[in-house]
Amino acid sequence: MIKKVCFFLFFSAFTATLFCQDLYIPRDISNAYKKGTRSMDGMPGKNYWQNTARYNIQLTVMPPGRNVKGKETIMYFNNSNDTIRNPVIKLFLNIHKPGAPRDQGASADYLTSGMHIEEVRVNGKPFAWKENPNLFTWQPLRLPQPLLPHDSVLLSFDWQFDISVESGREGMIDSTSYFLAYFYPRVAVFDDYAGWDRMNFTDGKEFYSDFNDYNVSINVPANFIVWGTGTLQQPEKLLQPEFLRRYKESMISDQTINIVNREDLLSKKVTAQNEFNSWSFSATQIPDMAFGISDHYNWDGCSVIVDKKTGRRAGAYAAYDDKAKDFHYVAQFARHSLEWFSNNWPGVPYPYEKSTVFQGFADMEYPMMVNNSSQQDTSFSRFVAEHEIAHTYMPFYMGINESRYGFMDEGWATAFELLIGTSDMGKEKAEQLFKMFRVRGWIGDPSQSQDVAIITPANDLNGAALGNNEYGKAALGYLAMKDMLGDALFKQCLLAYMDRWHGKHPTPWDFFFTFNNVSGKNLNWFWDSWFFRNHFIDLSINNVVKSGNGYSITLMNIGGMPAPADLLINYADGTKESIHQPPSIWQKDSRNAIVNVKTGKKISSITLDGGIFMDANETNNSWKAK
Repeated sequence: MIKKVCFFLFFSAFTATLFCQDLYIPRDISNAYKKGTRSMDGMPGKNYWQNTARYNIQLTVMPPGRNVKGKETIMYFNNSNDTIRNPVIKLFLNIHKPGAPRDQGASADYLTSGMHIEEVRVNGKPFAWKENPNLFTWQPLRLPQPLLPHDSVLLSFDWQFDISVESGREGMIDSTSYFLAYFYPRVAVFDDYAGWDRMNFTDGKEFYSDFNDYNVSINVPANFIVWGTGTLQQPEKLLQPEFLRRYKESMISDQTINIVNREDLLSKKVTAQNEFNSWSFSATQIPDMAFGISDHYNWDGCSVIVDKKTGRRAGAYAAYDDKAKDFHYVAQFARHSLEWFSNNWPGVPYPYEKSTVFQGFADMEYPMMVNNSSQQDTSFSRFVAEHEIAHTYMPFYMGINESRYGFMDEGWATAFELLIGTSDMGKEKAEQLFKMFRVRGWIGDPSQSQDVAIITPANDLNGAALGNNEYGKAALGYLAMKDMLGDALFKQCLLAYMDRWHGKHPTPWDFFFTFNNVSGKNLNWFWDSWFFRNHFIDLSINNVVKSGNGYSITLMNIGGMPAPADLLINYADGTKESIHQPPSIWQKDSRNAIVNVKTGKKISSITLDGGIFMDANETNNSWKAK
């Protein structure tokens, strides 16, 4: 028995190594495998660790005044084996300062003087904060005493900033409606493969955050409502009895409850009539917090069972200006999203208690919050809401480094967007939208920048190349793998990846190797061709030869990506046939594949149709008998 166990362990280790040896692994990731923090079978390693913190934050926001004041304490836990001397502090709102590096220009209404750190304490003692003027969205903090492994430090910050007039991912929606995101100093991620995250936020790439516990209180004048990440504490002290009743009813209602409507807002008796009210929210093991504030936004709510095994419900809310006609439907759009994602793809029960879609301008996701613009077409409003809510899983549930590997979240959200869209509106319309918004821009542009490998770190890219890599190209890669493995095995692999890595910090290699491990297949030929090469989609029909029992059709993969396609065959007798070709036809020979069609009929013509896998050159996708 001992010999059998030893052989099994040896075979498993050998197989895991075999499954990764022909896939490029950068040196920093390779070092993590050597240290045992990650394993080549796709599992977290026996030495895996990650740091965490507890944030207690108090904000004071007084619209229409733009100044926001904050105080916080951060209990930061060093779970690594490294001694920390210079923790990195992220100050994202310094993106608004003149001179900050950005992916695009900035108007006068966008610019502010940034975040002003007024007081810092370390373990309760005053600390002389010194900002490096050449750094913007991050600053090092030299600790008076090093933070030893498996120890903690208490950091305290007092700060203030002016919210920007021009709203993007955060800022003023109107004179008394604000969206607050990235509003607090935070400790950057310190991880097992790259160390401190010192990437500047440039207002284009996204974020990388630890999983922390939060208690946030926001002081606002009477008649202002605050929506946000986490559990609203003591709503009975904030809402008048009738609105509290409606709020509680929404938590168990499938139908939309108008918790607060336009007439209620005009009465100015929705909230407790104190000079100021403190809206407090708490959340555990979550990567960020975001909040919307307004004194004239409607509030709709409903809920849905997201976990059929336990009967757990999650809330779906909308906060919006009454004039935004599409937003009157948004609570139900959100409800539908929570139910569909929980029970179909990815098929993981929505992990949080609610999702709130707040009317703004960003079309941007946050934990339990979405900042979406109003649309004339309600179908498009639903489309955008579904994409942003899909981000709950990637990156928030999964702890992905979006700054470096944005294709690990945007690609998945885009793939889920197509899958739920197919359920909503049918295959034809969903794929038409997908091709229009996610594929055509990439495949229609023959410039070299469009063929940069998906694995290229996002922080090294800009413009359309970045967007196409992260959204359409990556989504197609995941969907091609789904086509090749079949839904059942693909879902088994996906759920294993999510089970292994949720609440942690997976890299692309953890994903690739998990799929290899769970499927029992060496899929590296596919990962390499799709994610690591300067490939594109361009298939062709190269030759058609009559054989004894049918036809032999030779296909060429000119672009290099192992994409699926359908052979649409027209016979001389007027009948038709469609034969699906999965990506696996390119495994043995990445450039040539032979498809044998057994038939006694005469073929008159053949067309190669990639569907959503749009072809860069369709002129060589057809053949006609002479």
